[in-house]
Amino acid sequence: MTATRAATRVLVLNSGSSSLKYQLLDMRDAGRLAVGLVERIGEQTSRLKHTCLATGRTREQNGPIADHDAALKAVAAELARDGLGLDSPELAAIGHRVVHGGMFFTEPTVIDDAVLTEIERLIPVAPLHNPANLTGIRTAMALRPDLPQVAVFDTAFHTTMPESAARYAIDVKIADRYRVRRYGFHGTSHAYVSRATAELLGKEPEEVNVIVLHLGNGASASAVRGGRCVDTSMGLTPLEGLVMGTRSGDLDPAVIFHLQRVGGMSMDEIDTLLNKRSGLFGLCGDNDMREIQRRMDEGDKEARLAVGIYTHRLKKYIGAYYAVLGKVDAVAFTAGVGENAAFVREAAVAGLEELGLVVDSARNAVRSDEPRLISPEGAKVAVAVVPTDEEKEIATQTYALVGKGT
Repeated sequence: MTATRAATRVLVLNSGSSSLKYQLLDMRDAGRLAVGLVERIGEQTSRLKHTCLATGRTREQNGPIADHDAALKAVAAELARDGLGLDSPELAAIGHRVVHGGMFFTEPTVIDDAVLTEIERLIPVAPLHNPANLTGIRTAMALRPDLPQVAVFDTAFHTTMPESAARYAIDVKIADRYRVRRYGFHGTSHAYVSRATAELLGKEPEEVNVIVLHLGNGASASAVRGGRCVDTSMGLTPLEGLVMGTRSGDLDPAVIFHLQRVGGMSMDEIDTLLNKRSGLFGLCGDNDMREIQRRMDEGDKEARLAVGIYTHRLKKYIGAYYAVLGKVDAVAFTAGVGENAAFVREAAVAGLEELGLVVDSARNAVRSDEPRLISPEGAKVAVAVVPTDEEKEIATQTYALVGKGT
């Protein structure tokens, strides 16, 4: 009689409007078995790139993939070629990234009809993200209706914010009617990095206060006290806060009225301006920090000003969250820019020596995929680079919810 192998694998799906990112992990050691991306779904130039980590082999498919249903079926076929198919008895669950969970979802949740209805009800506050997330969920449920499907929400980590941080100073009845408040995003990253930073310091999350700076094309900051978020820079939508690749971040709301009344711009045009034609791209025509650094090194004034505005905003949030927390044990940089742009990290804390924030230039220049300190020995506040791992966080939360009985 052959023993049944335990179901310890979790497939993580991150569904965008025209893309599907995925990872398959074995939760016995949280090791990756396969990773991949389907992009340009619905176009003639669709591409699927799949890598099996066990063999190290990468395969690519190019050609039309009509929709998310076809995309997930193509992913399932690639996994099956490596003996990792969706029909495997070792697959415990599928974990889905869902961007907006409002105040209703404060933790990972097994998906049923009621959960789907609530995610759909939140579309008005996440029109670019929740519809795509729903599509991926429904496609996966159709392929494996017998398997637990879990939603892990970007907003959940931030639901611990006090009302004084989460509320905007507008009419309370109007705010409640239209659910206008600070929700925050990148929550899975902030949760993972704040815990990993505590581990780097040799402490439990409950023992440390951390300022997390998630700096990618989208960027956000959070103040984390004893493992719980008490403030974050993004708001009702991911537009508020830090300067980003193409988003403006903080802005006087009257700018919108001015552009409409004086500039004759429509609301859709303003929406496009602030979300897709602002930030670093709006300031200098590039949103890739590597290219901007190259231009700076060549003396480009627009690139230099763009970085100056970017790091000035970062420094303001570090100072603000230092005040919110009162005591700070660490500032952690993460995501594409945070992990790789040493000059951004150095500029962000320059001049904050009186707060105990100092970067060691030699340590800061080292490139590594491992969490590391870039502050000098004995620094009052640790400055760290902590590579984020949102997929691992989603898999961990998913398996913690459904894996106990497998």
